[in-house]
Amino acid sequence: MKLLTAKNMGFCFGVRRAVDMALAAAEEHGRVFSLGELIHNRQVVTELKEKGVVPIDTLDSSTEGDTVIIRSHGVAPAVYYECRARRVNIIDCTCPFVMKIHDIVSKASAEGYIIVVTGDPKHPECIGINGCCGDNAVFCGDFTAENAESRFNDDFKERFEKNAKLCLVSQTTFDRSAFEAMAELFKKNFVNCVVYDTVCNTTRDRQREAAELSSKCDVMLVLGDHHSSNTQKLANICAERCKNLKRIANISEIPLDIIQTNGIIVGVVAGASAPDSLIREVITRMSEQEKATVDCCTAENIENVATAATETAEQVVETAAAAVQEPVVEEGETTFEEAFEKTLVRIRNGQILTGSVVQIVDGEVCVNIGYKSDGFIPRDEFSSDPDVDPATVVSVGDKIEVEVLKVNDGEGNVLLSRKNVESKKVWEEFSTDADSEGKIVDAVGKEVVKGGLIADINGIRAFIPASQVSTKYVEKLDEFVGQPMKVKILEVDKQRKRVVASRKAVLAAEAEEAKRQKWAELVVGEKVHGIVRRLTDFGAFVDIGGVDGLVHVTDAAWGRVKHVNEVLKVGQEIEVLILNVDQEKQRISLGYKQLQPKPWTLAAEKYPVGSIVEGKVVRIVTFGAFVALEPTIDGLIHISQVGARHVTKVEDVASADASPFPAVQIS
Repeated sequence: MKLLTAKNMGFCFGVRRAVDMALAAAEEHGRVFSLGELIHNRQVVTELKEKGVVPIDTLDSSTEGDTVIIRSHGVAPAVYYECRARRVNIIDCTCPFVMKIHDIVSKASAEGYIIVVTGDPKHPECIGINGCCGDNAVFCGDFTAENAESRFNDDFKERFEKNAKLCLVSQTTFDRSAFEAMAELFKKNFVNCVVYDTVCNTTRDRQREAAELSSKCDVMLVLGDHHSSNTQKLANICAERCKNLKRIANISEIPLDIIQTNGIIVGVVAGASAPDSLIREVITRMSEQEKATVDCCTAENIENVATAATETAEQVVETAAAAVQEPVVEEGETTFEEAFEKTLVRIRNGQILTGSVVQIVDGEVCVNIGYKSDGFIPRDEFSSDPDVDPATVVSVGDKIEVEVLKVNDGEGNVLLSRKNVESKKVWEEFSTDADSEGKIVDAVGKEVVKGGLIADINGIRAFIPASQVSTKYVEKLDEFVGQPMKVKILEVDKQRKRVVASRKAVLAAEAEEAKRQKWAELVVGEKVHGIVRRLTDFGAFVDIGGVDGLVHVTDAAWGRVKHVNEVLKVGQEIEVLILNVDQEKQRISLGYKQLQPKPWTLAAEKYPVGSIVEGKVVRIVTFGAFVALEPTIDGLIHISQVGARHVTKVEDVASADASPFPAVQIS
């Protein structure tokens, strides 16, 4: 097999500049937002998000003081105005080539030119260009150099007057040959048409190389995200000249099955959004094939590919570059395979490595660890939680730490464990953190043992004594098996690697916090709902939502009562008024009668003038006798009204012995 690679691959100037600026901003601010995905490559977007560069669709997702990245595609002027209105900080990563187009379009539009753009009107770069001319641009995008004339005749020849002022520009990643064909037609048919060739030079070089390589290759590999516009252009160019074309967005899509044929020539090109890691992996994977030779892969290109790699990866690429520069090996020189072999990661059982997820199949995760063969994480070695589906935790391209269980499992595979790394990290935190005892952590009940319950804390077994499982007595601990819970670390034995925890302590702390919050919410004069919990000689204790307050017997009713049970019953739901709160002494005074009607306010209705009632004499004075009509209402019988004839002393007619008084008339 012979491998031919383009000289211009990977991030273009504008993309690399935007990525570098965004990462620097994220490191400075902790988190920044990119208005739209920073690059049309999902793997890179995911990696950037992990480093603090979070994509947002609109500025509605930002708040005052946030830092917003304007990506290399650029935006319309209106977006800058909105950013200033929202008072968000702007880091403008617009590609200088795109900014040049904005300047051309803005000036031409101001001078009365109609803006015509060759490009996709839905592409973010074109949306920004359109915004620079008041969203009045005319677009022509879906055409090639071959059908440019027919497209022009159908859509544009009769659309404008011959002397119309037209300004033709292009999306930077547009097919240069197609743009040049359309530009010639516009200049030929419209005398006042000015043309600006704004196709990026890098795009031009990539497209030229794609055409050259695809003309002499049996198979063409086009690297880059399937949603990338410039990568799609490269694919279209290659497809016109090479029938066997493969699109590769990640390393799992490398078609190793088609390159086993002797004498086959394989060409590799990559779009501006293809990450260095993908290009590096494809080159090294393809170069590993038996009897493979590599041409056209310059040292400068390989070094560019490696800029974002780790030190080990950089050594792999640089060595590979040195090896492929001279396909003919002189006596005593190192072959590419030998040079590459020296750069491979050396692994051993128990070693902790960082790798990239290559594939997830049936719960088994394939990880590239830089070794000559990928490693595999069986499902039961992925997480301490057997119910976890690896596909919901990691994605292809994610970086994860793994432990080598076996360098060779007998079938040439490297057996890995992610679960062990998780467990070791948690135990390391416990053993090195001086404040680990007393911490509150998440756990899951696993099994009932003698004397208590075993819980799992991120892979670490913790013992919860039966007395520490709940604040109440629990007869059967089985109900806690499989249940998530929060526990407090009581003891960490580093030598025995033993952890003792308490769920009871957490529940007690939560109850205390709820009680504290309830106390803070109490307001004197506020009406609250409560339940009578206990009756005493001096009053009733009422639960008002986690705390108890006292309704004193004097505040139970407007009239005098001997015992509060004459008014209230245990379990009765009532409305009470908060009379006083003493948080220091933990006392709450409540009033029940204060929310009940006052008897004397109803006296006029209950005892109308002229009505005949009975009562008890409760007190005698020189000017008459007081008669109790009910516990809280007394009436006065004046001495002149005590009898039918003149009475000198009230005692001659009535006595204050609580005996019934003859019927009296309300006057």
